[in-house]
Amino acid sequence: MMVKNILITGCSTGIGYYCAKKLNDQRDFNVIATARQQKDVDRLNGEGIKTFLLDLNSSESINEGFEKVLRECNGRIFALFNNGAFGQPGAVEDLSREVLKEQFETNFFGTHELTTLVIKVMREQNEGRIIQNSSILGFIALKFRGAYNASKFAIEGLSDTLRLELRDTNIKVCSIQPGPIRSNFRINSKIKFLKNIDIENSIYKEKYQIHLNRSQKDDDIFTLGEEAVYEVLIKALTAKNPKAKYRVTFPTTLFSFLKRILPTKLLDYILNKI
Repeated sequence: MMVKNILITGCSTGIGYYCAKKLNDQRDFNVIATARQQKDVDRLNGEGIKTFLLDLNSSESINEGFEKVLRECNGRIFALFNNGAFGQPGAVEDLSREVLKEQFETNFFGTHELTTLVIKVMREQNEGRIIQNSSILGFIALKFRGAYNASKFAIEGLSDTLRLELRDTNIKVCSIQPGPIRSNFRINSKIKFLKNIDIENSIYKEKYQIHLNRSQKDDDIFTLGEEAVYEVLIKALTAKNPKAKYRVTFPTTLFSFLKRILPTKLLDYILNKI
């Protein structure tokens, strides 16, 4: 069996790191990881994971990183796992234009730019998998998650369109929709929140404090480990006809069902209680 090259973004920590490390141990896949900071690139290479510098916020970095990846892969990429992303908390009215742009640069524009480069390769080789690490917040909205909600809704819309446009090719487009996953994601989100949101002058000051206190507590019973996403990623990579949507965790499955059957007002009522 020919070893298949898989490119994974956002591998410094969390889901990207876990999946890159696990796939790297399998003979069927040749993992090429990316990270946006040189220190993480050096660390991952030291662990035996081929890693290149690629910052989704920079077109120059995307193009330079992708050229290096192509040389490493001899011009062939079987799969792209678009994992690189972060979450910017805060009420919509507290989000500045610049903060919202930063959220989209990484989660949407950079991801899209890299994807278009990979598609050219996949068209030439007449096969490929584009796998988006989306979110439960790509199809339902939660309060104080407007920037992240918007970026993941956008990714879902773009992916759905891309799947239709590539229908007559052998390039498959999948969306993995995790719910709560135990990783550094929440820690990094808190850092972004404290950096970019003017808590003291917000009408939501008291509610923000409640959420900050709650974020210090242990994960709830529905939070799964990073291995839950890895198990679904393997299915998306190996299935002859992969699903368009892969849902991870009970909340994701539940709310995908509720969204289909409930009136919007009733669903809003339930979401408002979370």
